[in-house]
Amino acid sequence: MTEENDEGRRHEIETPHWTEEQLKKRRQRNLAIAWTLAGLIALFFVVTIVKLGGNVANRPI
Repeated sequence: MTEENDEGRRHEIETPHWTEEQLKKRRQRNLAIAWTLAGLIALFFVVTIVKLGGNVANRPI
């Protein structure tokens, strides 16, 4: 091989080949992260509403 070919191949990236098992585990991990994130968002929302109290909508403008 010439130096020119080596230089061109140096920047090539080999794409990964995922097995079905790896894809399944990846989907499960992504779902777990999504549910955890949604749960945290809901928790922060509820805590904020509780701290503000029930009379937030009835305040004078």
